[in-house]
Amino acid sequence: MTSTNITKMKVPAIVVALALSGALFATATRAQDVPGIEICTVEKTMERRTSCLQSNVDFLQKTIAKLTSDHQQKLDAANRQIEALKITIAGLQKVVDDLQAAQKKAAEEAAKKKDVPAKDAPAAK
Repeated sequence: MTSTNITKMKVPAIVVALALSGALFATATRAQDVPGIEICTVEKTMERRTSCLQSNVDFLQKTIAKLTSDHQQKLDAANRQIEALKITIAGLQKVVDDLQAAQKKAAEEAAKKKDVPAKDAPAAK
């Protein structure tokens, strides 16, 4: 390789390394703004410790509210599905009842037809 090829290869690697380190630095600085549970025992003053604890309480309350909402939506969807299935079952039960009635009626008619020729036939001696 010539020296110009080596320089061209090093530049993208340096740019990638700088971009990654910049992204890591930005993530590290933003991590303080991400809500979550903090360890409040490291705070020295009561005001900062109280503020930290209040932040934790607020985070937990928001998390509980979000989870409650999500689970209520899932329960509502499940209840709607249960009601739809109940309606489907009622329809299928009606179809089964109709088929059983038709089968019973057909069996009775077949029995009557079978009995009628036997009565009309002359008695065998």
